[in-house]
Amino acid sequence: MTHYNPNIELGIEDMALIEDALRQAKRRLSMPGGPDEDAPIAGHTVREIDDLLGRLHNQKVFFRPTKTPYVSG
Repeated sequence: MTHYNPNIELGIEDMALIEDALRQAKRRLSMPGGPDEDAPIAGHTVREIDDLLGRLHNQKVFFRPTKTPYVSG
């Protein structure tokens, strides 16, 4: 029986490439005259792609200085 590798090693460039591919697939599915937002295409919908992009975004660690007070903008 097959199983997933628990030690996935992806770099920053790999994650950026995956995000770009997901955005392009979402754009293609959302084109006017294209399939509905909820229509399954190859087993995936625009909503599922949005959910995955959100989870990838939440995995990111954004830089904030620790020695000085952070002031945005």
